[in-house]
Amino acid sequence: MYKITLACYGVPKAAGLEAATDITKEFAEHRQWHMNVSCQWDGERLILEAENDYDSKGLALMDEFSDCISAYIVEPFDGDIKVEKITKSEVGNA
Repeated sequence: MYKITLACYGVPKAAGLEAATDITKEFAEHRQWHMNVSCQWDGERLILEAENDYDSKGLALMDEFSDCISAYIVEPFDGDIKVEKITKSEVGNA
């Protein structure tokens, strides 16, 4: 299992909190192949954390995060998504 942390920089401050709520809900309702998903707004960036068993580089999650950002933040901005951290758990592989 991979635990992936992504961050989106450059998000308009007025949109961050609502986008975090909407993105968390989107993953819970429509993208359930990612587990334990949370999206937080820290006042500067959106931070998405999720777990899955196939995305060792975080690229699939990044693509879906990007889609959600485009859907839920209507104000155009020049943001950047970065992989902040990926950890691999051996739980269930014994």
